[in-house]
Amino acid sequence: KLCILRAMTLHLISPARGLRRLPLTRRNVLSRVRTFCAAREQMEFDVVIVGAGPAGLGAAIRLKQRDPDVNVCVVEKGAEVGAHILSGNVFEPRALRELFPGFLTKDGADEVFHTKVTNDHFYWLPNEKRAVKVPNLLLPAEMHNEGNYILSLGVLCRWLANQAEELGVEIYPGFAADQPVFGEDGSVVGIQTADVGIGVDGKKKDTYEPGMQLLGKQVVLAEGCRGSLSEAIMEKYNLREGVSPQAYGLGIKEVWEVNSPHHKAGTVVHSVGWPMAGIMGKNYGGSFIYHMAPNLVHIGLVVGLDYQNPYLSPYQEFQRFKHHPRIAALLEGGNCVSYGARCLNEGGVQAIPKVTFPGGMIVGCSAGFLNVPKIKGSHTALKSGMIAADTISDSKAQWEDSPGQELSSYRSNLEKSWLWDELVKTRNCKPAFKWGLLPGMAYSGASLLVTRGKEPWTFKWTKKDSECTGKAKDHKPIVYPKPDGKLSFDLLENLSRSNVNHEHDQPAHLKVKPEKHAVPVSVSLSEYDGPEGRFCPAKVYEYVNDAEGNPRLQINAQNCVHCKCCSIKTPQEFIRWTVPEGGGGPQYTAM
Repeated sequence: KLCILRAMTLHLISPARGLRRLPLTRRNVLSRVRTFCAAREQMEFDVVIVGAGPAGLGAAIRLKQRDPDVNVCVVEKGAEVGAHILSGNVFEPRALRELFPGFLTKDGADEVFHTKVTNDHFYWLPNEKRAVKVPNLLLPAEMHNEGNYILSLGVLCRWLANQAEELGVEIYPGFAADQPVFGEDGSVVGIQTADVGIGVDGKKKDTYEPGMQLLGKQVVLAEGCRGSLSEAIMEKYNLREGVSPQAYGLGIKEVWEVNSPHHKAGTVVHSVGWPMAGIMGKNYGGSFIYHMAPNLVHIGLVVGLDYQNPYLSPYQEFQRFKHHPRIAALLEGGNCVSYGARCLNEGGVQAIPKVTFPGGMIVGCSAGFLNVPKIKGSHTALKSGMIAADTISDSKAQWEDSPGQELSSYRSNLEKSWLWDELVKTRNCKPAFKWGLLPGMAYSGASLLVTRGKEPWTFKWTKKDSECTGKAKDHKPIVYPKPDGKLSFDLLENLSRSNVNHEHDQPAHLKVKPEKHAVPVSVSLSEYDGPEGRFCPAKVYEYVNDAEGNPRLQINAQNCVHCKCCSIKTPQEFIRWTVPEGGGGPQYTAM
């Protein structure tokens, strides 16, 4: 009875908004339950997918399209599907059209794909007052958006989840995948969800529930950029051997409701230059402004995390950016309704790890399939999930009676696809910006327009983003203007627009690595003046004095919007990002 009750609870807790659940029949429940013991419950599936983003849902849908009898489970740490999804987003429908050839005719599609791109502009901002338009004829095809859609990626994922559940995929939002489950031979045979009901003091509360083990003959990691399980698996199996360190950017985004004559639904605007870099500046970054029907503006700034000045604040740079007269004219009189942040992969094909391991594979932004010149990763994430599903379906005889198999053909299937062609063609664009903005743009233009990515060389690098930060003594502090409360906002005020929420009485999910316990004060604060207090877009980190007057790092984990920046940019990467209780974090509705 306990077993059945818990399985029913899995179906009922934190249902995704608008999602249909499989009927709670005795067969549906008992067929999933394997064992129950005082320590852990276990439920069995053919395939377990971690993450309900485009990659994970694309994999789930494709699996059921190929074989309706395969048992597929998707576990998602957000309270509902889409709650932790943030992207620009101008969506390229190429992969979706392959998944659903008639996707525009499906139920609910008009609520997702209602704003088609009609205008496309690219600007260089030389300073805080001027804007120079770059003629579209000079831009490579990768930077054109004809045929794409301006949409909310979270809304798209909820729509995809509906399609998946109609096919019989079981989706469990509100359950955070905490750690892999290993078989006796060392292969991955499932995942374990996070325990709940543990107090901040580490003691079990009356509400304590041990995490469940969801066992799969294949495990697909689709957690998004810098996923905690994916990083752990890469480390355990040494999947990053022989490739460049992944490079990252931090995207800060707001959604505005505007009543402006400058708003034209379907307009896409990108810019480079101010406030990030002068013509020869090496701070990589750029902005996006997307006009969505009927009156929404999706606006943001992406900052490359290989920047050197420890006093730089991506959040403050974004707030300053909105005061450029061209942007201010669009936003004035409007209302900022949502705020969030998320890291993204910028390393390209040089930084993609080995994507298979015994018992599973890595898809989407967990692997790093973002196309940097396009500023798009959703279409490649979706495609990678579909390729993973095809690989699993084609190899069923290999894993059906023998869990823990490594399906190495996934990599070769990726390399045969248009996804891989995109990444190979654009591989040298982002690394070229190490010479500065103008040389980077000149090289990227030549590479994409002239050689079309067929240069006989490939740029590589050895430094992690955390190793690019300069010492405080070598840089000047940056004095940012105070927010005016109309166009720019205090960080904590803006944070409330993310609807972030964590159970306060739980251990912090942001942990200083034990072997680096002295680094925050002795290295980060002493040598770099505590850059985590400036790069974090949620004011999680601050240094305070203890009772003896000595500085210590205070971690306000309840503020965390799950951007993962701290695990990337802190000196020596001293923070280990782990999952909080399921359902905690931002509650994005349409980001």
